[in-house]
Amino acid sequence: MNLEDHFDETIARDQRIEPRDWMPDGYRRTMVRQVAQHAHSEIIGMQPEGDWITRAPSLRRKAILLAKVQDEAGHGLYLYSAAETLGADRDDLTERLIEGRQKYSSIFNYPTLTFADVGVIGWLVDGAAICNQVPLCRSSYGPYARAMIRICKEESFHQRQGYELLMTMMSGTQAQRNMVQDATNRWWWPSLMMFGPPDAQSTNTAQSMAWKIKRHTNDELRQRFVDMSVPQAEKLGVTLPDPDLKWNAERGHHDFGQIDWEHFKEVVSGNGPCNEIRLTRRRQAHEDGQWVRDAAAAYAAKQQREAVA
Repeated sequence: MNLEDHFDETIARDQRIEPRDWMPDGYRRTMVRQVAQHAHSEIIGMQPEGDWITRAPSLRRKAILLAKVQDEAGHGLYLYSAAETLGADRDDLTERLIEGRQKYSSIFNYPTLTFADVGVIGWLVDGAAICNQVPLCRSSYGPYARAMIRICKEESFHQRQGYELLMTMMSGTQAQRNMVQDATNRWWWPSLMMFGPPDAQSTNTAQSMAWKIKRHTNDELRQRFVDMSVPQAEKLGVTLPDPDLKWNAERGHHDFGQIDWEHFKEVVSGNGPCNEIRLTRRRQAHEDGQWVRDAAAAYAAKQQREAVA
């Protein structure tokens, strides 16, 4: 049996591909692209909520938000480590991100206008992430799948935190309830776009599913998210901003309106409300941290010299 046949058989048996296993170049490129984009999204995703750390309304909310942003940083580190097992260089991935040659999730290119946005991001954005990422715990690439197990547990906690914040606000003043509804109106459609383009327009889904990197199509995951969110919105007491949203008994799912895919393409292409802000901040943080990387490299070199001596 040649190496390619062994790879195909491993995938067919639903077993994991590990770093030392032979894999097709296309599989490796696809995994590097997906894992790097995921890692970039976690790091960039610290920014929208990080903007509210100094403006949190109480010490408890500040502590919760600090812990969540710290978790996102950890997720990015897990995922960059997973990408390195594929032969990717972390510094190169960072350069590709800040130069705009690699993407991150379009959802993080929208502003957080009020503290209610923090809750809605937890509810909708992290909820969409959970729908997308739980199946990745069974991804065919071992290091990625194992990283996703811990990440999904923490994302689930983030989603509950966000929902709890919104429940608290919805039991408050009319102004607070209005803030929650406004944030829901602004984040609902971008959250649906998180799953990627419709299956008919996706250039990567079919091959990723054949390699069992993904387990469900973009449209399947999007439908799952809508069905999950509707009863949560009803419990919360907010209206989802889609007049076409209704239960379809024949399909056993909710029908929903047409997504503005032209807007999605604009945001992914770098023309969203906060694209420039997000990359500028990431670039500045990378430059400001150069002295730390230099110091760590010098210390490692010193330790190596002493070990040899």
